[in-house]
Amino acid sequence: MLAAAAGPACTTAACVLWLIGLAHAYLLWDGDILVSYALCGLFLFLFRRARPGRLLISGLMLLIIGSALSWLGGWSAQYWPPESLAEFRSQWVPSDERLAEEIAAMRGGWLSEFTQRVPGVLMIHLFYLPFQLIWRAGGCMLLGMALYRWGWFSGKRNHKLYGTLIAVGLLLGLPLTAFGVHSQMAAKWEPVFAFFQASLFGYWGSLPLALAWIGLVMLMYRSQLWPALTRGLAAVGRMALTNYLLQTGICTTLFYGHGLGLFGRVDRLGQAGIVLVVWIVQLAISPRWLRYFRFGPAEWLWRSLSYRRRQPFRI
Repeated sequence: MLAAAAGPACTTAACVLWLIGLAHAYLLWDGDILVSYALCGLFLFLFRRARPGRLLISGLMLLIIGSALSWLGGWSAQYWPPESLAEFRSQWVPSDERLAEEIAAMRGGWLSEFTQRVPGVLMIHLFYLPFQLIWRAGGCMLLGMALYRWGWFSGKRNHKLYGTLIAVGLLLGLPLTAFGVHSQMAAKWEPVFAFFQASLFGYWGSLPLALAWIGLVMLMYRSQLWPALTRGLAAVGRMALTNYLLQTGICTTLFYGHGLGLFGRVDRLGQAGIVLVVWIVQLAISPRWLRYFRFGPAEWLWRSLSYRRRQPFRI
């Protein structure tokens, strides 16, 4: 009976997340990833009882399909209509006039931001999502499910495994990623090659690097060297949706015209400083919030809408 009810509940949860993602993408920020996650959730639910080996193979197959589509996209560019190719390149290397228009729009009011944002979001949802994002996100989710089934996220596996993940991840991931960047620089960031072919080195290099991060975090947890940090990371993870949306709220308020209008006015060092401050604030606030509440506010809303009844909130 529980298994029969799980299907509709998961479908509803994915649909609610999809609606949240659409609102996030069109109303606030065009870099939204929630729409992709929600669409993946609709079919990854079918793998909930799969063995780790099947999850691993299926995840790699999705990633391979995504890589093949990306490579074919670059290869096919020679047959694109000239105006389509010119438009694609102008997105990567915009003219001074186009940059000025975007800066003015993003420093204007919310309506001008919205008008500037919508065409890019439509492009992502209609083309980039079905041809790249859905395969990448779905493949990584299946790989994560396999690692979870193997207990790699529990912190209970031995030090040797986690140390191996760090070593192998760095030895494979760093050279692949570095070679991809070198290839793009050598080609002077030619848009078609950089976007479709050279990006594949980072596409695959990021996977072993992710394993290295898993190994590092698990060793931190096992060693208890920084218990406050590990508790903070755990709390941030439990409130992932809330923190994700909060980052959008903070940064759009700082940079967009409906807030302080700093778009295009902060250099790289300043941007890195803002990122660091936001991380520190969320690492500090999340554990304190969870002392009094069961979920983050966005997680509570998501669960309540998914189960179609108000969920308990306070502890």
